[in-house]
Amino acid sequence: MAQKLIQTQGQTQTQQQKLSPSQLLMVNMLELPVTELEERVRTELDDNPALEVDPDHNETESAFADDPADSHDLDGDYGDSEDNEEVKEREERQSALDEALENIGRDDEMPDVPSATDESQGERIVYGADTSFHDELLQQAGEHELTEKQHDILEYIIGSLDDDGLLRKNASDLSDELLFSTNINASEAEIEEMVRLLQTFDPPGIGASSLQECLLLQIDRREGDERLTDLMRQVVEQCYDDFTHKRWAKISAKLHLSQATAEEVESELRRLNPKPGAAMGELSGKNIHQITPDFIVDSDDGRVTFTLNDINVPTLQVSPSFTELLTENSDGAALSKQMKEAVAYTKNKVEMAQTFIDALKQRQHTLYLTMRAIIQWQRTFFEEGDESLLRPMRLEDIATVTGLDPSTISRVGNSKYVQTKWGTFPLKFFFTDRYVNAEGEEVSTRKIRMTLKEIIDAEDPSAPFSDEMLTKKLQEAGLPVARRTVAKYREQMGIPVARMRKR
Repeated sequence: MAQKLIQTQGQTQTQQQKLSPSQLLMVNMLELPVTELEERVRTELDDNPALEVDPDHNETESAFADDPADSHDLDGDYGDSEDNEEVKEREERQSALDEALENIGRDDEMPDVPSATDESQGERIVYGADTSFHDELLQQAGEHELTEKQHDILEYIIGSLDDDGLLRKNASDLSDELLFSTNINASEAEIEEMVRLLQTFDPPGIGASSLQECLLLQIDRREGDERLTDLMRQVVEQCYDDFTHKRWAKISAKLHLSQATAEEVESELRRLNPKPGAAMGELSGKNIHQITPDFIVDSDDGRVTFTLNDINVPTLQVSPSFTELLTENSDGAALSKQMKEAVAYTKNKVEMAQTFIDALKQRQHTLYLTMRAIIQWQRTFFEEGDESLLRPMRLEDIATVTGLDPSTISRVGNSKYVQTKWGTFPLKFFFTDRYVNAEGEEVSTRKIRMTLKEIIDAEDPSAPFSDEMLTKKLQEAGLPVARRTVAKYREQMGIPVARMRKR
């Protein structure tokens, strides 16, 4: 990583770090889930003539067992050897120069698109109509004129939305995460500007920071009776607590509403969607429910193994014809102008191809190290499938085991899934904060949530426990957490307050 020391007026020195192109490529590749990686490899193969599929090897460093020594590669030979290999190589060398000359200046041209009526086309190209929640919002972002930085900020904000479509991270946290995760230095004002833009997208209410703001955003975009719209806004703005507790008598008295008007306002408010993200997922098609695991973990008879699910990602190599062309013209002999251009073009493409191959290998190695460390840390869960057996595990813990940076572990965890015999889980599922109980033992916050849910499930429906009583019950179970923590975990699990659980 290149470092530069800058001295400014007033004798203030700052040190800046800037990622090299190869490092940026590695960071981007690391964050890609396997489906997007496959597409990225296909694109690179189409764009760079010096990059090709290795016909003789498809090695994957992807197995783990009890002992690191048990790790092994999966080898496969998919190539056909030919007796006239020398003839083939000579033909490739002869065509290398022509290929290089033909491609100079053509990298930005639009590739030919097969016609739907082309009978020689073996397969029809079918474009799916379904899009995910994330893609639908990005399509709307594309309708606005944004700078590259604004687009990157907006894309990160969209990726930070909860499943219900709300944004529960403030601008300060998002600013820190952007700098940490993507090396984008964004001010809170820049982030807030993109949040306001997101809140103009469909469905109404998307990107709100709270349910109250979500409802107000929908009311502001409501068409029709302005008087009724204004009353709806007054209820949510001025009587929100009464509204959430359905105290319409108090609302009517405060806003001087007749019974008929109050019923009309209530009826219209019920039409609003408290979870715009969930509704959008239903409309966007089935693709949002399709998950391709990046890791496949198998556990049997006390043995845990895993593989990287990259069978559709080919092993790549730099085209021999391109490297031989460079070798043949590296002796410094006088070259024509045309030949010099061809050699320069070839050298550039070879370097890009090698950089891409190195990034793929580094990605594979990093994923391997990370998953192996997670399995070692959470081995009991993979053997028994009991969520309560998950140990507290932070990014820093896996970083220490692997020797990698916590930011690298964070990137590995983005959008990756693990298939086990107990189900398919996001990689982030295995990370949980730690809590020290009264006996000084470390307990995962997930276990606290599970214990809390068990207590609520066992309560008397006619007399549900208040948050204060839940706090006491957890204390009796050896988990002395604060009442506000109990309320936070309850809300995160989507469990309503006691009075709304009563039946």
